[in-house]
Amino acid sequence: MAVPKRRTSKARKRKRRTHFKAAPVAVQACPRCGDPKRPHRVCPTCGYYAGKRRVEVGEGA
Repeated sequence: MAVPKRRTSKARKRKRRTHFKAAPVAVQACPRCGDPKRPHRVCPTCGYYAGKRRVEVGEGA
């Protein structure tokens, strides 16, 4: 069985893990009101999804 001869340094370990990170949150403009929203979700501002009203959005909530 292979055993490492030297301990992996912190710098070497961190260089290897530079690509191990969370992806940025995807955001697109709502086609109805233009506010930013997550794709494939109901718009939190107007309450519409796929051209139909899905959720009642209250004023000043």
